[in-house]
Amino acid sequence: MTAPATRRIAWVPTVALLVGALYCLLPVAWVVVAATKSGRELFSTFTFLPGTGFTDNVADLSAYRDGVYWRWMLNSLFYAGFGALLSTAVSALSGYALAVYRFRGRETLFNVLLAGVLMPPVILAVPQYLLMAKADMADSYLSVLLPLILSPYGVYLARIYAAAAVPPDVVEAGRMDGGGEWRIFRSVALPMMVPGLVTVFLFQFVAVWNNFLLPYIMLGDDQKFPVTLGLYTLLQQGSNTPALYTLVITGALLAVLPLIALFLVIQRFWSLDLLSGAVKS
Repeated sequence: MTAPATRRIAWVPTVALLVGALYCLLPVAWVVVAATKSGRELFSTFTFLPGTGFTDNVADLSAYRDGVYWRWMLNSLFYAGFGALLSTAVSALSGYALAVYRFRGRETLFNVLLAGVLMPPVILAVPQYLLMAKADMADSYLSVLLPLILSPYGVYLARIYAAAAVPPDVVEAGRMDGGGEWRIFRSVALPMMVPGLVTVFLFQFVAVWNNFLLPYIMLGDDQKFPVTLGLYTLLQQGSNTPALYTLVITGALLAVLPLIALFLVIQRFWSLDLLSGAVKS
């Protein structure tokens, strides 16, 4: 194959990646531009022409129902932050146990967890609601938080990473030195598992932050809504009050900022830990 033909073929994946990036970023660009427009400009100006109403939109959003939007944001931070921390802790313990210990039924248990990864959330949402209602916990913060603690995908990632990053010889050496199982996990295995657990935390935080179906089924009090469900109620009202569309768009833009901030904060720590984990024997 000649060099020009090779270069032409090399352009194919590049063009495909650029088209895919454009497809993904175009809606984001529209939200950014639309959030700068007033209600009048939103429907009367060119789609990607910036407007002059961003500060007014933020002020109107903050004033809407005495700032209920920021209550929704705080609820999302609670659900996503606390839920991701608990889920990461459960995933770390479960993944370590499945990777290090040998016991009857281990592979069967792991396969059941893998089946949970393949299970669509919509199938589990209604049974979870019935369980919470039976326990008199529906329409509470716990009704959203508790089902999020066990993440089959998080357990899967933690087990795979623990099996690769925690050498059995190190665990055995800790036992020979008189360390208990909990101390070995906390002082020896956990530092080795940190890069994988950072990934579990990031994935779970994003999944909980973007979760809509579970809060939609569990919650009735809009003071407990996460931002996804709160914006949905605003959008529903916008069909009768078009002025609310600007609030929905501005709220959607602001709701993305915590995820961007989290990724920027974690990215350097994540990259360094992955490099350090890659050289462990």
